[in-house]
Amino acid sequence: MNKTISAAITAVGGYVPEEKLTNFDLEKMVDTNDEWIRTRTGISERRILKGEGLATSDMAVPAVLELCKKRGIDPLEIDCIICCTVTPDLVFPATANIIGDKIGAKNAFGFDLQAACSGFLYGVTTGASFIESGRYKKVVVVGADKMSAIIDYSDRATCIIFGDGAGAILLEPNQEGYGVQDSILRSDGSGCQYLHMKAGGSKKPASIETVMAKEHFAYQEGQAVFKFAVKGMADVSAELLERNNLTGEDIAWLVPHQANLRIIDATASRMKLPKEKVMINIQKYGNTTSGTIPLCLWEWENQLNKGDKIVLAAFGGGFTWGATLVNWAY
Repeated sequence: MNKTISAAITAVGGYVPEEKLTNFDLEKMVDTNDEWIRTRTGISERRILKGEGLATSDMAVPAVLELCKKRGIDPLEIDCIICCTVTPDLVFPATANIIGDKIGAKNAFGFDLQAACSGFLYGVTTGASFIESGRYKKVVVVGADKMSAIIDYSDRATCIIFGDGAGAILLEPNQEGYGVQDSILRSDGSGCQYLHMKAGGSKKPASIETVMAKEHFAYQEGQAVFKFAVKGMADVSAELLERNNLTGEDIAWLVPHQANLRIIDATASRMKLPKEKVMINIQKYGNTTSGTIPLCLWEWENQLNKGDKIVLAAFGGGFTWGATLVNWAY
């Protein structure tokens, strides 16, 4: 009798730009201050990708190459690249294809997946399905965003939150019970009004008028998003535990999307998890959208042990949200 195939995370890579944008830097740009930002978001600084012509793929490439080196594989062995992003290099072709070309993954097909801050979770579930089918052996899921490209640095509601960064994981077949165990994913398009970009799509193509009106930047109604995010992320994480007959005591780590420290705390509280079981790096990187969860895995990789049960949880614009249970494989 064949054992069930699951999709195990077998390597992690990450990349953040060197340039730092601190709260004190922002004090000189907009009407805000370090204490206000820290107490409301938990953020002290974020990384910004600077340099002419540099794009999301330029952060994703070193992250993917790092995981290839760790795993001891050649990019030619990669079957599929899924790039989760809201800041693609270009409208088309897919940034996943550009990444594949830059790393020499000539045998891989690729596509972009857009689910805002929940993008990486959606990508993990999608990639896991390819592995579980038995058709593919090595699937790379990248979470990467150059948020500085779509942030108005005169808008204090958004410029304090976002940063740039990329993380990537390798998914491979496992028959010992390790890997992605379960996912609950949700979306509600009625949340569009609270967090979106007004122009640049087919509804409102770019024009001189849309550029002058600053409609190509992220727009957010913070209080409304915060309220939905606290409930959505906490509820789905608790539902995931209940569905799998688990409690907070069974979980080694919560890996939450790094949007706001208060949202993270509320999710951990709902799961009855102490703070020492929660991965938090928002103070250093801010909200890197699709990059936050893989960047946490990258930073905590040496603290993860084979068999650890971890929960990935996210909430994003759209609205999108979800939680994924992973049995760590190495």
